[in-house]
Amino acid sequence: MTTRARTAATAAEMSVGASSGRKPVEPVPRWAVRVAHAIPLCVLPSGLWRVALVLGLAGYDADCDWAGWERLYVLGLSVVSEGLALLALGLVRPWGEVVPRWVPGLRGRRIPIRAVVVPAALGAVLITTFVAYAVLNQVFGFVEPLNESGARPAVSGPAAWALCVTYAPLIARGPLLAILAVAYHRRRRANEEGGGEV
Repeated sequence: MTTRARTAATAAEMSVGASSGRKPVEPVPRWAVRVAHAIPLCVLPSGLWRVALVLGLAGYDADCDWAGWERLYVLGLSVVSEGLALLALGLVRPWGEVVPRWVPGLRGRRIPIRAVVVPAALGAVLITTFVAYAVLNQVFGFVEPLNESGARPAVSGPAAWALCVTYAPLIARGPLLAILAVAYHRRRRANEEGGGEV
């Protein structure tokens, strides 16, 4: 990469969050951009595993009788989970600070800091709690799986390893979102107090 290209890339990255020509007092740090992109990647393996499960490719009982709505639910869960994970990008992009132009009636208005930080922090707490419970339940078996046959899912073998490997990245999702929410709050506050673009 040439020096000019590196300078342009750095300028573009550092200006994230600026909705006008004024430069923010505190731009989005590079590490925050990386964390925001890592969150959807943490969710992707589990979503792909659920798609494989619906298609009978996950290594579990391929003869399982799925109701039509169950397949749609599992696929929808994957889509919604990934969509919510992509919202983390709003913590490092201009559309997380200023309402985009295409939104009628609100276009160009600044989004209050609390309107972003509170849902992000609440999401981080709920995700961390849910994942911690799921891991502990898997280890200690607090609650038996709810299925019609009463059979427990595979706890050993390739199918169980595939399940663990694809769901393991979810452990990082909540803490990463919490770190990003704190960074967003500090940056927006510094920009408001410093008179920069927020």
